[in-house]
Amino acid sequence: MSSPPAGPFARLGRALASWRTGSVVLLSFSSGLPLALVITAIPDWMRSIGVDIRVVGLITLAQAPWSFKMLWSPLMDRFTPSFLGRRRGWMAICQVALLLFTASLALLGAHPATIGAVGLITLLVAFAAASQDIAIDAYAVEVLRPDEQGAAVGARIAAYRAAMYVAGGTAITLAGVWGWPAVLVGLGLIYIPMLGVTLKAPEPEEHPVAPRSLKDAVWLPFVGFLSRHRALEMLAFVVLYKFSDQLAMALIRPFLHDMGYTEWDRGVALATVGLVATLLGSFVGGAFTTTMGLGRALWIFGGLQAFANAGYALIATGGVNPPLMYAAVGFETLTSGMGRGLSPCCFCG
Repeated sequence: MSSPPAGPFARLGRALASWRTGSVVLLSFSSGLPLALVITAIPDWMRSIGVDIRVVGLITLAQAPWSFKMLWSPLMDRFTPSFLGRRRGWMAICQVALLLFTASLALLGAHPATIGAVGLITLLVAFAAASQDIAIDAYAVEVLRPDEQGAAVGARIAAYRAAMYVAGGTAITLAGVWGWPAVLVGLGLIYIPMLGVTLKAPEPEEHPVAPRSLKDAVWLPFVGFLSRHRALEMLAFVVLYKFSDQLAMALIRPFLHDMGYTEWDRGVALATVGLVATLLGSFVGGAFTTTMGLGRALWIFGGLQAFANAGYALIATGGVNPPLMYAAVGFETLTSGMGRGLSPCCFCG
């Protein structure tokens, strides 16, 4: 007599207990660290040492690799490192690069004369991080079984946001006590256990065949995409949907510094209020998308994200007002989280 089928909670428990799911979730933590460093911590750090807000704005352009990573992702699909396989090999290379680039920032930035070097290394961090995301996302698709994919989505978002908590708000708060060099070295060292996860992560049960040539990897998929109806419009929408919002978000921390908020205030806003609001927004966004449809949700949530920046205009009109600042940050990160909740793949938002 066959046993009855397992209930949903039993299936969820098995999926979460799988090392395949565990490795993907832990690797998502590695994805969140550099994003928060680039868009949150470094702009706050630069402004706190007196760098002109216009220069800080230029440094925030270093986040561009996340928006354009599809340009070199076919190359990572075509070429396989000589160790750990196609996905884990690229992950390991990127994590070593992130460790070195993040730690090297501790040697710079103490004086405005080194700002150009800080900007260059920030760009390198973003490029290595975007490349790591390419490898991790591809690895997750290949290694997870169908019954593990749903359980992994929520856990990946939680791990990703926890990493942004560490490299964003927590880093800013600790920098007020220990200084930025020590904090940056600490953030760089986190990639050592992440590298250990990569080394121990399981290989996919099936290995998709790598493209045989650059033409197969780059040109044919590109032509296939362009053959779709309104392909260029879709591409522009994907690239630009949150790009301007991310640029503005990167300047919020220097703005709060100029308004007189302490490292503690800024850290609490990002590490507590922002984290909770973003997680809530992710779940709300996913729920509403299911009921109203993806297309309508994209436009509604995009409008809310633009409107949410009005809270910072209110902050600019008065003096230091922590409750108002927490409310503005909470509403902005809530709407941003709603945009991230549109699909399981929107971790970089």
